[in-house]
Amino acid sequence: MPKAYVIVDMDVRDPDQYAQYVALATPATAAAGGRYLVRGGTAVVLEGDRNPKRTAILEFPDLESAQAWYDSPEYTAARELRKDVATGSLIAVEGV
Repeated sequence: MPKAYVIVDMDVRDPDQYAQYVALATPATAAAGGRYLVRGGTAVVLEGDRNPKRTAILEFPDLESAQAWYDSPEYTAARELRKDVATGSLIAVEGV
């Protein structure tokens, strides 16, 4: 069964408030069977014109688990905190 990965690119405008989001998102991720593979760190563009800000990659057992995490009450509360302090994108993709 393929695993699923959530790829995040966020532009964080308020790091202090964003830390509150992280404090809620971390246990919500673990509760859904997910784990962080990448969280922040330096990004180097090797090709193309993309300008990533804060990148995270999360691993889940499958795509259904990733969707359940995103829709969970715990992560919904985290997203509510994030909406005023960061903008970006999250995509879920099946992988190996």
